[in-house]
Formats: sequence, C-alpha cells, structure tokens
Amino acid sequence: MALRKAQPRIREFALIRTLARRFARHNTQLIRGIGDDAAVLAAPAPGWWHVTTDLLADGIHFDLRTASLESVGYRAAMANLSDIAAMGAVPRYVLISLAIPSEFGTRQVVQLYTGLMQACRPRHVVLIGGDTSASSTGLFVSLTLLGTTKTGRALFRHGARVGDDIYVTGTLGDSLAGLRLLAQMPSTRPVYRMVSPLRASHKKFLINRHLHPTARLAEGQWLNNARQATAAIDLSDGLSGDLRHLCEESRVGAEIDLGMLPISAACRAYAESRRLDAALIALTGGEDYELLFTAAPVKRATIARHARARGFHVTRIGTIRSRLFGIRMNTPDGTLKPIPNMSYEHFR
Repeated sequence: MALRKAQPRIREFALIRTLARRFARHNTQLIRGIGDDAAVLAAPAPGWWHVTTDLLADGIHFDLRTASLESVGYRAAMANLSDIAAMGAVPRYVLISLAIPSEFGTRQVVQLYTGLMQACRPRHVVLIGGDTSASSTGLFVSLTLLGTTKTGRALFRHGARVGDDIYVTGTLGDSLAGLRLLAQMPSTRPVYRMVSPLRASHKKFLINRHLHPTARLAEGQWLNNARQATAAIDLSDGLSGDLRHLCEESRVGAEIDLGMLPISAACRAYAESRRLDAALIALTGGEDYELLFTAAPVKRATIARHARARGFHVTRIGTIRSRLFGIRMNTPDGTLKPIPNMSYEHFR
C-alpha cells in the first residue's frame, strides 16, 4: 500500500479523541475507559483474568506493500484473540499502543483501527486504552488483550499426559502459502517451472487465510468448559515449533502421523504447483492461528461427536509419548523420524 509523504501532521490529543469517539465502547463492567490515567474494571467474581500481549513491527510481521492497514490491524487483533482462545477464555478488553511513522496521517491510523475493531467487535471486545508515540523508523503495533474464565477453569500447555491423543483444528499451512503468494517469495525448494497452474479460487482462499485468519475462540471455550482437553496451545509459530513448546511444558514427547495432517485443497494445489511437499508446509507454516490440543483417548468418540454437532473441524494427528521418545513423525514410507524445528523464531 503506497503512502504519500504529504500527509498532515498528527496532533496527538486530537487523534486520541478521534479514536475514542469512533472505536471506544462501554459495558456494564467498565467503570472508566479512555480518558483517565488508567482504565477501571469491575472484576467478575469468582473468576480468573487472562492477559496477553503482542508487538508487531513493520518489515517483520507485516509488509505494507502487500497488506492494507485494515488487514494489518485485523491480523494483529486475531493474534491476541488466538492466545485467549488457547486458554479457553472469553476475550473482554483490549489496549492498543502505536508507534507511528511521520508519513502517516490520521486517516492511516483510523484505517488500522478499523481493521482492529472489525476483529474485536463481533467478539464483544471493548477498547479501553493504549498509547501513541512517534516513530522514526516504521509502524509498530502493540496489543494487550484481557479475557476471563471461571476460577480454576483454564487450558494450559502443561497438562498433556502420555497416551493422550493430539488434535488440531482447521487446516494447516494455508497462511504460509498465502504469504508466499502475496510476497512472491522463493519457495523452500528451487522451482523454475510450475507443474500445474494454481486456480484463482485457491489463490484467493490462501491469501485470505493469511490476511484474515480466524481465532478459534468457540472451540477453545468448548474444550475448556466441557473439560475435553488436557492441554492446548495456538499455532502461531508453526506446528513443528508449537508442538515442541507444549511438549516441553508437559515434559512429554509426541508422535505425529504426517498422513493425518489436515491440509486444504488449496494448500495441496499450491504445493503441487511448486513441487513442494504439502505436509512440510503444514509443519512449517505459522500464523494459521488454529488450536493444537491434547485429550485422553476415552474422550475420542465424545470429541468427534460434539465437534460435528458444533460444526468444528477437528482432526486427530498423533499421540503423546514419553519424554525419552522425543518428538517424531511417521512418514508416508513408514519410517519414524525426528521432527526438526522449522517454525519461525525471532533472532534465529
């Protein structure tokens, strides 16, 4: 998205008033929102608060040459909502802080907030504050999201037990494929001739999955409230890395069947068109914002039945093993191999 230099300078307090007027809302538990030194909330009783935060940087988490400001805001909100979903919590409030480059005017900031609130408002998330600063380098977006569960009722990463089934929601690898289509990045394996063309509908699906992901809030709350899952994590960095995080916290190992990974027809078509392994994309790709969770084998039929009834796409992909087993995958040729950590990691 091209931004002209000749934008009017932002007046900080006028901007804050504009954002508060257009995007702030109230609910019965919000005593005081934007306008004081801190927001004041009436705590639910009894209950637990869940707090998560994310920092997104221009050139690292998004590229304004290929993404609109609305989509940047939308994805930023969904990243935080996905963290809340993984805890099985209900999202309640959001604080948004920006470092704004000099070429931005109020119009660009409003576009960003529009995307943020398009993700938040349907989930009844109320904007209660934040901060603004000038930036000499690029756009930085920081979100803090608060959610709640009943006291003693939450999903954690540390609850997986040996013998548990491993599940994921949705399909994997779509966001990475969409990102590569947007940026026209070279694929992980050199490709000089496409094996088959990629249909426009497949391109549209994959790009939308990258720009407009969906946090699995309903699935997380169901797994938590019905006590179906023993542990959970959201897939923000990629299956190979996030599975490792869950196993480390639970002090267990894992065995994944590559042939069971849920991969969309569009992602398979993308992989075929570029002579790639679709399962490798599913293992590597981050920012799908699906849920990875574990559950006792005795829950298998119940999970399948209730997921169908609720319209949730849930796939069993493996089993929790002992810590000494490590983290391995069954390949199509029947061999058992370690899963390398191919997920995104800052500073690596």
